[in-house]
Amino acid sequence: MVEPLIKLENVWKTYKLVKTDLSILKGVNLEISQGNFVTIMGPSGSGKSTLMYMLGLLDSPSQGKIYLQGQDTSFFSEDKLAEVRGKKIGFIFQQFNLLQNLTALENVMLPMIFQGLSEDKRKEKAKQLLESVNLGKRINHKPSEMSGGEQQRIAIARSLVNDPEILIADEPTGNLDSTTGKAVMEILKKLHEDKKITIIVVTHDPNIANYSQNIIHIQDGQIVSNHFQDKEVLWQQ
Repeated sequence: MVEPLIKLENVWKTYKLVKTDLSILKGVNLEISQGNFVTIMGPSGSGKSTLMYMLGLLDSPSQGKIYLQGQDTSFFSEDKLAEVRGKKIGFIFQQFNLLQNLTALENVMLPMIFQGLSEDKRKEKAKQLLESVNLGKRINHKPSEMSGGEQQRIAIARSLVNDPEILIADEPTGNLDSTTGKAVMEILKKLHEDKKITIIVVTHDPNIANYSQNIIHIQDGQIVSNHFQDKEVLWQQ
């Protein structure tokens, strides 16, 4: 039996408030296979963002276990968790999180400083990544000089600098119009097909689910459905 890439086992996330406890995740069990394209859907407040933080090892559960490639991450130190995130997981956020005073090239080069690569090698790789998302002619422009779709493509390029095995995208089309959102999803789809990266997209947009193989619905902190699509799926207007 093939070990799942990520496994959540009876995961709870509870916050202690003054007069009560607030549980955001309630006994979540989930397995994600290597090379899968997963969409996590749910209304606002359903727990989907908290689930994303668990899958990306950005937060730890109050109860339960998270396994990465069969390893129990509860035994990982903070340094080990940071190392794993840096090497294995790429993140794309709705707000882009770009540094406005840097060019597209410089934004993509920045995370590679911690790899110990020379400036020439960082520049070369950043340029290749920007070209892969069709921004080869915009590498010297700053985010303020670019559209929302272009900024999101910079963020995608930046998320790939460490050749991650897992790419986690939080509402990647949330700030974009439908046409631009479709273009961004086509890039993610191509990455999945060409590089076999495991992609996890958190969204409230049902159109996004049409790109994925595995659609997970979460509501009130619990997974209420988890189904697979075998057919080729396309964006539906």
